[in-house]
Amino acid sequence: MLKQKDWSTQARRALTAPELVAKLAQMDGWKLHGDGADVAITKTFRFDDYHETMAFVNAVAFIAHTQDHHPDLSVHYNRCVVRFNTHDVGGISDTDIDCAQRVDALLTA
Repeated sequence: MLKQKDWSTQARRALTAPELVAKLAQMDGWKLHGDGADVAITKTFRFDDYHETMAFVNAVAFIAHTQDHHPDLSVHYNRCVVRFNTHDVGGISDTDIDCAQRVDALLTA
């Protein structure tokens, strides 16, 4: 189980390229997109229907609220694309990795 973190009290920094590659190698389906300040990690989650997709979106919204870190979501009938980055560091931070792992945990329980 992932332990709750208060990201507002922790200094954040952009992960270095080797750190990011190592972390992504341990995360199934997450991919690096964009570059510079627009870099993000993304993953597409697929579902049987709109109802399942919306249930997932609401669960992701709850995680985002509790972690105070909000992804961009692209919602479709049977899929949702989740996109994390940390604007204030201009890249990917440990916060993004942690939140992505929490989103993955929704479907592995």
